[in-house]
Parts: sequence; structure tokens; C-alpha cells
Amino acid sequence: MATLTFWGAAGTVTGSRFVLDADGGRVLIDCGLFQGYKVLRERNRLAFPVAPESIDAVILTHAHLDHSGYLPALVRDGFRGPVHVTEGTAELLGLLLPDSAHLQEEEARFAAAKGYSRHARPAPLYTAADAERALTRLVAHPLGSELEVVPGTLTRFVPAGHILGAAQLSIAVDGRTLHVSGDIGRTDDALMRSPTPLAELGPIDHLLVEGTYGNRAHPDTDPARELAEAVSPIVERGGVVVIPAFAVGRAQAILLHLYRLTRDGRIPAVPVFLNSPMAVDASILYRNRPDEHRIDGTELAGMYRDVRLVRDVDDSKLLNLRGGPMIIVAASGMLTGGRVLHHLAAYGDDPRNAIILAGYQAGGTRGAALQRGERTLRMFGREHPIRAQVITLSSMSAHADADGLLDWMRGASIGQAHVVHAEPDAADILRGRIRRELGITASVAEQAGGITL
Repeated sequence: MATLTFWGAAGTVTGSRFVLDADGGRVLIDCGLFQGYKVLRERNRLAFPVAPESIDAVILTHAHLDHSGYLPALVRDGFRGPVHVTEGTAELLGLLLPDSAHLQEEEARFAAAKGYSRHARPAPLYTAADAERALTRLVAHPLGSELEVVPGTLTRFVPAGHILGAAQLSIAVDGRTLHVSGDIGRTDDALMRSPTPLAELGPIDHLLVEGTYGNRAHPDTDPARELAEAVSPIVERGGVVVIPAFAVGRAQAILLHLYRLTRDGRIPAVPVFLNSPMAVDASILYRNRPDEHRIDGTELAGMYRDVRLVRDVDDSKLLNLRGGPMIIVAASGMLTGGRVLHHLAAYGDDPRNAIILAGYQAGGTRGAALQRGERTLRMFGREHPIRAQVITLSSMSAHADADGLLDWMRGASIGQAHVVHAEPDAADILRGRIRRELGITASVAEQAGGITL
């Protein structure tokens, strides 16, 4: 019988890696990076738990790095099979993987130059050349299509909302059905269309359900109003608003809201800078895939008409000398690296300014530290004081909350559910609600544990 082993996203949100062993071959479902706490990040440096050359194929749910970002290392270390993805995911990976490699190389060089690494010769997890080799393994499929991944194992890419190209995976193997949620989007998302409900897909023997927000309910708050209330007082007093944002999905949603708020006169018209070449390029992909999102052509054009797109490094540095009022949207969303750190170093010490956290902050990240009240951040080898106002937006998540996940599952025929992609508290609370409210046997996935299909 087929077996599935959890090698990531078990007991934590990140590091999505599930190994499916069946008669037809070995399939890796997702190939993500561990993020957040150092003890998790260090797993990225360990040998992969199964020999990369023993894997016949990889399937990715979507392009975010906690689901895809280990792929360059896997290919470098011996994986030679196809990586099956949706067309939207393939396009985004062409931006995300090289950028991930570039940031790692840049951080290694900076650490070596400044001498703050404990390693004599700091090295990136993988290089830009590794990322380019990984991209040659991609095989793109339309969202909604079905394919035979290895002999006897069929997979269908089912719309998941969340970001461009994101898919649930419906996998038929040995007469059983395994369904992998990936990251499930919201039905009320301003940007993306709703995920396909499970009740439309037929009986499921085993469901892997993400539980990122398994212990939380998104507030019944208009995200545009919440953003306006956060931004207006800062720019009215001449301050700088720094918004860390994931380059894919979150940056576009923020720009959409800022465009509408400025157009309607709900916030002052101040300079807005998108300081992320990858976010600029990702926005073009949204224009090319209108069937997957809710933005019409007029708004899509308007979002960028008055936004100043920053690509050049020197222009990025000049922003740190400019002063307010202005709004800077820059990657990364959890302050793990990228240009946003230089903006925090420049503007974080001034109480007239603000840092707006607009998404999930994984434990162990700088974003999570700010969110829990810490007012110094270690960046570039030293401590930086943070006196700027720190504001968390509660309504901008691109993940379904606990009620949304239960609604997505409601009415479906599910044999067993297994909670993944969640911190322990969120996973256990969601597990209990699935059992009590839906009457479905549920468990929490454990690292290196598994199930027999």
C-alpha cells in the first residue's frame, strides 16, 4: 500500500515536504524552506531525509518559498525528475527562486565582509546557478488539469485561491484519494477568486489540511478602512510608512487598497514606492491571468499609474535619504531579509514613522518579534532600536481562517483529516473543531511521522 511521510510543515507552518511512496514510484509533494526560528532554519542545511535521486517526481501546490524554496538544493543534490506545477506557479517560480538565491548570496557576502557570521566562510544555501537549473525541471500544466505523475498515480490541480497558480492537489493512488490543501485562500479576498470547496470533488480518504489560522478568526473588518486608519495619521504628520510585504500576492493587494483609498480621497495623496523588483514583475503576471483574480483591467492599470517602481539598488538607497511623507512597500513580508531591512534601519528609530505588518509573521522572524512588542531588531550584525509605531493589520491575510477552513470542508465526504502547516496550538484547536463540528476523524501531523493510504 502507498504511504505518506511528513518531512516538514508538521508542528510548524513552514517547510512543506511530504513524501508519497507508491508502487509506481516516489513523489515529493512540495519542496519548501523552513523559516522562522533558528532551530527550524537549520533544517534547511541538513541532508534531505530521502536521497534526492530516489525521487521520481515533484508536485508543488504553489510558489511561496515555504512550499517551493528548497527546490534548487534538491536539484543540485541529485534530483533529476520533473517538477509538476501549474502555469501560474511556473511563472512565479521564475521570479521567486532566482530572487531567493540572490538574497542568500548577498547575505553571505555581507556577513563575510562585516564579519558577523560564526562561519569563517559564510555560504548561501544555494546559488543563482542552482536556481536556474531547478527552473529547467519545471513542467507546467493548466490549473484544473489532471496528469499521471508516476505510473498509477493521478493528480489534479484544483483552484485554491491564495495567490496566482495556487492549487489543491487531488491525488488518486492505489484506489484511494489523498487530497492536499496547499494554502487555502479566503472567499472574501480582495484580490483572488475563491477556492474550490471540497464538497465538489467527490469522496476523499485522507485530507491534509493547512491550519495556519486554525486557532483564529479573521475580524469582520474592512481591510481598506483598517489600512486607511493606519496610514493617514502617519503621513499627515510627515512620517514614513514602511510596509513589509510578500512580493507575490500581498504587495499587489496593498497597492490595490492604496489606489482605491487615494482615488476616493480617504487617505492623503503622498508618494508611494514599490521597492521590490520581483513584486513589480509579479504584478505583470496578474495582468496576464485575469481568470484567477478579481481585479479588472481599469483598476489594474490604476494601481501602478502613480506608484513609483524601484528596481535599481542605488534608487533603493536614495529612499533612505528622502524622508516623509511617503509610503514604502518592500519585501520581505516577515522581515527575514531584502531591501525592507535597510528601510527599517533608516526609519525605524524615528517615532514619527510607522511599520505596518500586513500578514502572518512566523515565530522566530523579525516581524514576529516586532508584533510581540520587542523594540530592537538585530540586522546586519548589530542591534537597531525601533521607536517607530508598529501596527498590525488584522484583516489582510490571504489564508482562510478556522471558520473558513471548516466551511471549505463542510459537506465533503472525508475519511480522515491530518492538520499540517500550523503551529502546535493552532493545529490542535483545528483538529478538535474538525472532529466536533464536522464529525471527521482528525489528527495533527508529526515530523517524520506518516500515514498508510
